[in-house]
Parts: sequence; C-alpha cells; structure tokens
Amino acid sequence: MDLYDEACFECSKVITTKYSTSFSKGIKKFNKQFRYPVYAIYGFVRYADEIVDTFHNHNKAQLIKDFEQDTFKAIHQKISLNPVLHSFQLVVNKYDIDHQLIEEFLRSMEMDLTHKKYTDADYQTYIHGSAGVIGLMCLQVFCEGDKPTYQRLTPMALSLGSAFQKINFLRDVRSDFEDRGRTYFPEVDFNNFTLQNKQTIEADIRRDFERGLEGIKLLPRGVRLGVYTAYSYYLELFNKIRRLPVSEILNHRVRVSNTTKAALYAKALLKTQF
Repeated sequence: MDLYDEACFECSKVITTKYSTSFSKGIKKFNKQFRYPVYAIYGFVRYADEIVDTFHNHNKAQLIKDFEQDTFKAIHQKISLNPVLHSFQLVVNKYDIDHQLIEEFLRSMEMDLTHKKYTDADYQTYIHGSAGVIGLMCLQVFCEGDKPTYQRLTPMALSLGSAFQKINFLRDVRSDFEDRGRTYFPEVDFNNFTLQNKQTIEADIRRDFERGLEGIKLLPRGVRLGVYTAYSYYLELFNKIRRLPVSEILNHRVRVSNTTKAALYAKALLKTQF
C-alpha cells in the first residue's frame, strides 16, 4: 500500500504542477511532511473545478454528482482506484478534515453550473465554498491536530483564500464573462465596467490581504515561507491589475513572470525569518 499511496500522491503533485506554477512553487517551500497533503487537496479541488469549467460536451451535473459520491465513498472505504480521490481521502482521514468543508466546496462548484450572475448572498456563499474552505482544509493539515491554533487562525485563512479567489476573478474576467457568461461580482456590468467598480473590488481585496497576512505570521514555521511565497505572487498579480486601466480589464490576462517570481521568493525568504 505504501507504493500505491505514494504513486497517488505523485499524481496529485503532477496535477498541481501542470495547473498552477504559483501554488506548486509555494508548496515546494513547505517542510516535506506537508507537501503531499497539500498536493492532494489541490488535485481534488482542481479536478472538481475542471468538471464545471471544461467538460462542455458531457453532462456536467451528473459528473459532479458522481464525483461527490465517489469522494465520500473513498473517504468511508479509505481507498479508491482514482488516484486523486485516493490521495485526498488519505489526507481527509489522517487530518480529520471536516466533511462539511468538502460539501461546501462541492456546492460552490455546482453553483457554476446554474449561476451566471451572482447576488451578494450568492457571491459570499460561492467565495466561502470555492476558496475559503480550501484554506481551512490546508490549515487543518498545517495545525496537525492543534485545535486552538486552528480556531484562532480560521478567520485569517478565510480572508486569504477570499483574496486569492477574488484576484482570480479579476484576472479571468475575459474568459468568465465572454466564454462562460459569468459575472461573479454583484452589481457589476462588465459591458460598462467603471473605475469606481474596479476600485471598490480592489479595496475589498486589500482588506482580505491585510487580514490574511496577520494569519501568515502566526503559521507554523514549516509552512510559513510557502504560504507567504504564494501570498507574494498573488500580491504582485493584484498590484499589476490595480495599475491596469479599466478599459483593459477585458483585454489582458495578467501574469507574473518567472523572473519576478524568483525575486519575490528571495524577498519572502528574508521576510519570513521573523
């Protein structure tokens, strides 16, 4: 079983590396015992997201339903022939990850199948389920059973996940709005996107970032550098978006170059030695 477990974790690692250079680079900065668990969480959430965003020629509603059933079957049976679900169930069972977090995440994925415009209530629910709970899953791994620390850091983890997701929304406005017909931000019409709209969204993200940074400083040393590295990448992405004129939001998908990422990592390495 050890060989099978490792092979499944390696599959989740490949998925993470293929889909997100920022997160994979951050995970590499974790102490070794935290890397496989976070790869497993990312692989799980990436595949669920892929169902609703990519598999257009298939019955997405049935696929996400089957994925949910297979997920909890794997968790209860403590095994799966799906390597992504097998590695994920190992983490869920080892770290006693709350099943409600998994359910909330999957509910948000289902929202993408039916929601094109989001009310404020829908938006908050979606942010929590699609990003906040992922931060909490990772936090349960980081805390390794230390419940008081988990409870203390929960609000900050939710804020950091929220900031990351909202930046993704701004970065991916073109594909979400033009290709999928989605508008996540409430009361925003991207056919008439104004400077005030942009500044309101950015102010909200800035508050999330500030709260999230408070939590990063309190994380265990074994993961602090990795999380701060991801934070630095997203902060740089956010700053590039802030400098982008309103008229260009729908025309540019902002990226952070590998050279810039290397420089940000060097700075992160120095700043996390507190």
